[in-house]
Amino acid sequence: MKDVEKTVGNMIDKQRVTFIGSVDAEGFPNIKAMLQPRKREGISVIYLTTNTSSLRVSQFLRESRSCLYFCDARFFKGIMLKGRVEVLTDHTSKEMIWREGDTMYYKEGVTDPDYCVLKFTAVSGRYYSNFKSENFVIESSTGLSK
Repeated sequence: MKDVEKTVGNMIDKQRVTFIGSVDAEGFPNIKAMLQPRKREGISVIYLTTNTSSLRVSQFLRESRSCLYFCDARFFKGIMLKGRVEVLTDHTSKEMIWREGDTMYYKEGVTDPDYCVLKFTAVSGRYYSNFKSENFVIESSTGLSK
C-alpha cells in the first residue's frame, strides 16, 4: 500500500457502517455494527456516538481494548484498526460531534445524559485487498509509523 493514511482514510469515509469490537465480562469478543464515524483525526483517532446506557459503554468502561472494522463489500476490501476506546461524557466532546437530527436518538439534546462519545485511538491496523493482507503501525498523535 503506497499511502496508508490516504487509502485507509478514504475507505473509512466511504463506509456507512462501522463494526466495533469490545470484550465482555467473560473475556469473549463482541462485535456491533454502528453508524459511520462522526469525526476522525487522520486514521489515529476516530469518534463515534452512542448511548451511555448501552452494553458496549459498560464493556469499554471495564476494558478499553477494542477494534474497528470497515468493509467495502463491493470490492471485497477490509480494514481493521486495533486500539483503545475512551468513553467521553463532557460537554465539549459531545458538542464536537453533535449533528442536527440527533434528537431522534437523544431526546434531551446535546446535554442528554444517555448521549456520549466513543473516542477510539488506533495503535495498528491490517488492510485486506486483492487476496492479500498488510499490517501497519499507527503513531497516536501524528498518524503513521513505518
